[in-house]
Amino acid sequence: MQIILGSSSPFRKQLLQQLGIEFETDSPDIDETPAAGESVEDMVLRLSIEKAAEIAKRHPNSLIIGSDQSALLNGEILHKPGNHETAARQLQQASGQKVIFQTGLCLYNTKTNTFQSKLVPYTVTFRVLTDAMIENYLQREQPYQCAGSFKSEGLGVALFESMEGTDPSALIGLPLIELTNMLNNEGFSVL
Repeated sequence: MQIILGSSSPFRKQLLQQLGIEFETDSPDIDETPAAGESVEDMVLRLSIEKAAEIAKRHPNSLIIGSDQSALLNGEILHKPGNHETAARQLQQASGQKVIFQTGLCLYNTKTNTFQSKLVPYTVTFRVLTDAMIENYLQREQPYQCAGSFKSEGLGVALFESMEGTDPSALIGLPLIELTNMLNNEGFSVL
């Protein structure tokens, strides 16, 4: 069966390449607006399923990977900052705090019209950051398209005091341990 990564994220693509499997990418076009009263956990899980289902319409006899992620700081969603000023403000708010990343993952089998889904949390505790540390980091990494204003796969780890979770790849947006389990359930072994 063909594997399709339902994402335009270069970070998710790089992660999936680590498994050494052949895959294609296709970008879903869905409304990502939260539903009224929906928790962040429910939202990212729903969106990962909707992304996979949207891509499934174009790829029969395939395994479609859908994923969505949100970062929470004190119960508030941290969006992609988009610019230097917003990124600096996000990192100032995160200084000395815990940020919880909730990643929704879905594997949709278009041949059987069935799917597996799971929510994979990951927590990062930030060091106490000075304005100079934040400025140096932003100048070097420019993480303006990353939720929470950092790249954990790069220099962003220097911002952290600790990390907690079962799958470090979940922090980047595609939990490979859980994905490997889901692929195995579909009879697709990565090894």
